Amino acid sequence: MVAIPDDSTTKQWYMDHVNSGLLGLLGFMGLDSAEVEASGWTVRAADGREFIDCVAGYGSYNFGHRHPAVVAAVQAQLARMPMSSKLLLNPVQARLAHKLADMTPGELQYSFISNSGTEAVEAAIKLAKLKTGRPDIISAKNAYHGKTLGSLSTTHREHFQSPFRPLIANFGVVPFGDLEALDAAISDTTAAVMLEPVQGEGGIRVPPAGYLTGVREITRKHGVLLILDEVQTGMGRTGRNFACEREGVVPDMLVLAKSLGGGVMPIGATIGTAEVWELFQEHPLVHTSTFGGNELACAAALAALDLLVEGDYARQSEESGAYFLKVLNQLQQDFPDVLAEVRGQGMMIGIDCVSKDACELMIANVIEQQVFIAFALNNPEVLRIEPPLDMPVSVIDEVISRMRIACEGTRQIMEQFSQIQG
Repeated sequence: MVAIPDDSTTKQWYMDHVNSGLLGLLGFMGLDSAEVEASGWTVRAADGREFIDCVAGYGSYNFGHRHPAVVAAVQAQLARMPMSSKLLLNPVQARLAHKLADMTPGELQYSFISNSGTEAVEAAIKLAKLKTGRPDIISAKNAYHGKTLGSLSTTHREHFQSPFRPLIANFGVVPFGDLEALDAAISDTTAAVMLEPVQGEGGIRVPPAGYLTGVREITRKHGVLLILDEVQTGMGRTGRNFACEREGVVPDMLVLAKSLGGGVMPIGATIGTAEVWELFQEHPLVHTSTFGGNELACAAALAALDLLVEGDYARQSEESGAYFLKVLNQLQQDFPDVLAEVRGQGMMIGIDCVSKDACELMIANVIEQQVFIAFALNNPEVLRIEPPLDMPVSVIDEVISRMRIACEGTRQIMEQFSQIQG
């Protein structure tokens, strides 16, 4: 077992060798203690604190930390063959691709397996351009599709984009939820439209009912591809196995990652139709990944997909999410001077604070109560709640109790500050 350094050593190494700015940010929030163990929705720090995890790796731990079924699958594969030779057929990857074809909606049939969400998005962008011979990709304002250069070009936040300009050209942007704007933006150079069914880092933005159906109709009318990024919304997070199933929409490509690895291994997948995959017949090596499709990650994903179905996690997410929304709305009504709005689907929930300052205070105060919570990367006035999908009501009630204390503390600080300003 790898020896774990003490807190002071870890901090020094972060300062000297990892990211001193991140160390400062975590220290400001009271999170500069090393994590040492996790299970389910509980994370234990080196200083003895135990946190209820309502961030879950930004939606990566739908099945909780260290689920025994996923750990067992990875351990069994580790004893056989952890990484692929890349020269013989990989039966674990083949089984995973078959299972994804079986579980995803419609005619999605083939999978390219990578290591992360941003890599899965990159593959989708490249495949769309290759398939159509057109250069343009349209995505939505406040979208988040990753931070590698191609996916960053579709992640519309100036804070992330501006240091790396010029970005890749031919990426358009339209307001999320606006069908008329999307219809008007598509031209004869558009290869694909790429959207999140529910925007995650944009602030847990749920589109109007019928939006995805309308998008599918528009893309078909114009003869362009539809890519749905379900890196966060997939694997039961929104109360369906895949969020697009809520409206019965089938994209040309579906992008998965995060919880596809069962909270144990990193993995991404780009799943497409046979029509999109035609280019691989002539050019099988046109897009590859050395570690993508490795046996360890694929074994974890297979176990995660089994859990999703056998544990009925989508239903648990729908029911627990409805309860979470109910009690959070009551909390908002009790603290309207701190919290402005609550919204979400399943266990993907966003809370608008009345200001950025209120959001920062809430995060600090909630963490002080030993609950993990975070803001949306593209909207720092929104708190996000994305816990493991099977979190029971008793734990949700405990989270609300601690958040109530945090709201009271935030209100007091804001009142004191207002008096000083006055």
